[in-house]
Amino acid sequence: MSTPQSSQSSTGTVPPKSPPETGPRANWSPIVALAAGIAVLVASEFLPASVLPVMAADLGISEGTAGLAVAATAVAGAATAPSIAVLLPRTDRRTVLAGLLVAALAANLAVAAAPGFAVLLLGRLVLGVAIAGYWSFAFGAGTRAVPGRDSTVSTSLALGVTVATIGGVPLASLLGDAVGWRTVFGIAAALSAAAALAVAVTLPPVPPHPAAGAAMMRAALANRWLMAGVLGVVLVAFGNFAAYPFIRIAIEKVDAGATVWLLLAWGVGGMAGNLAAGRFSGRLRAVAAAAPLLLGAGLLVTATAPSLPVLAAGIVVWGVAFNMVPVATQLWVTRVAPDRAESALSLQVTAFQVAITLGSATGGAILDARGVRTALLVGTAFAAAAGLLFAALRVPRE
Repeated sequence: MSTPQSSQSSTGTVPPKSPPETGPRANWSPIVALAAGIAVLVASEFLPASVLPVMAADLGISEGTAGLAVAATAVAGAATAPSIAVLLPRTDRRTVLAGLLVAALAANLAVAAAPGFAVLLLGRLVLGVAIAGYWSFAFGAGTRAVPGRDSTVSTSLALGVTVATIGGVPLASLLGDAVGWRTVFGIAAALSAAAALAVAVTLPPVPPHPAAGAAMMRAALANRWLMAGVLGVVLVAFGNFAAYPFIRIAIEKVDAGATVWLLLAWGVGGMAGNLAAGRFSGRLRAVAAAAPLLLGAGLLVTATAPSLPVLAAGIVVWGVAFNMVPVATQLWVTRVAPDRAESALSLQVTAFQVAITLGSATGGAILDARGVRTALLVGTAFAAAAGLLFAALRVPRE
């Protein structure tokens, strides 16, 4: 699929705000490694969107059914995110993060060698475990490695998503056509191995909080303000993923020759959205509301575009808006529950994964029954609802 004014440790405690560092410059290599891991995982998650037509044809299934490769990943993620900290309450988070990237390596290899759709789905389920766990712990590990830079860490991790969409999605589309979709997943496996090594080497030990586990999760679930925001995350992510697995199909309806550069434009817009969300995180309520509303506008324009220039505008707005969402919502949930940050983040990840599951499955069914335009219009409605909800929720200490 974070707090700008108050700093949290990786384990959910809130230390007093400290003045800017005046000593040695912070070592950002752990953040680069964590962001690289995010990039590999996100690229792996959305590879089916890049190679959907050829993958579906090779496996002998419909494009709507092939879109379930994204949904399967999210199913596993939805179950994993709230439970992994409970199951591993005392395990060093560096070990967990590196191990999850190794799991992604195995998952991508399974997909690359899959003889049929069942094995492909199994690999995607394993990938979902890796993604959900990694997202749950990466922010906390990053703030432990570089204390007092929460919004910068969140933006850096989100830029990993942008790198995946700018480079990974268009490149995978090209490679899938040139050398086959299985080779693309093999490359993703190799990159997963490299990311695991980078995290293991650069990240300092990240011991879990003494209260991590079931008690922290129960307290987070009892926070009604937090749960309202989690509902907003579900709505906006559902809106996006009812449409995103089929972005290539939407583009080809207008101009098949523009597919690669429009996917690239989506990613470039995403980088702008990541940076904008971090830059304006001091006005978090406005950012959290504006991102879903812009997403709805981008989906609407994409769905109804009569020409290539209009389609390009819709795609760029879509990329800007959706890539604001991870930064804004990560910052939002950790500000609402600063003493339970790890559990709050796991709920945010769960919300994304549930929405990806439901959105992708719903979008695939709509695609097969009514076409891609209707799928995008459904996404528009859910994104707009999320924007209105976040606009109604006051952010503490803003």
